[in-house]
Amino acid sequence: MEVVTTTSSTPETTSMTPAEAWAQLRDGNGRFVRDEMEHPSQGAARRAEVSVAQHPHTVIFGCADSRVAAEIIFDQGLGDVFVVRTAGHVLDTTVIGSIEYGVNILGTPLVVVLGHDSCGAIAAAAHTLSTGEQADGFVRAVVDRVIPSIVNITSSKGGVSAVDPDTLRREHVRHTVDMLHGYSAALADAVAEGRLAIVGVEYTLADGRARLVEVVGDVDDTPDV
Repeated sequence: MEVVTTTSSTPETTSMTPAEAWAQLRDGNGRFVRDEMEHPSQGAARRAEVSVAQHPHTVIFGCADSRVAAEIIFDQGLGDVFVVRTAGHVLDTTVIGSIEYGVNILGTPLVVVLGHDSCGAIAAAAHTLSTGEQADGFVRAVVDRVIPSIVNITSSKGGVSAVDPDTLRREHVRHTVDMLHGYSAALADAVAEGRLAIVGVEYTLADGRARLVEVVGDVDDTPDV
């Protein structure tokens, strides 16, 4: 894939730093885990406020899985997060363009790659690597974009069966973070200038916890694993 560039504008940005944006998400997820959600920024006044402009503090690029709704698991509201979702959080140029829009036009200081356990796209990619069987229809396009994330680790460990699903998920999240930083000159420049961080997060369906697993930039936090 070629490096994608965009023409930067001077957006009216959120006043948050990457670290402050991550703290906002981390605190919101803590409330979600404890079942103490505040459901912020969801009333009529907020609806009217964001009808004229949006200034989200984070771009969240996550899996399209119905159980991983970003605004809910991070206890955020209208206008707080700019969400892009595909099955298996797989990248293409339109996805990268959408994320660049959030950073360069809307001025968000944080990009989160959000993976989760029991991901069907990762399971399908592991199945293809193990058996050679291909997914049907255009689902194959999703699987084909997951395979590069996990093929090296499965090869080095002696095959798919030797690698636990948690490791595969984590590797895919980290690989996606690396691809965003490596493919997009706009995002790489923003990180280098200190106005952006790109982080990888894995979400556990059963307990609702979002764990930091990869950081490019500075969020004043260290990966949990």
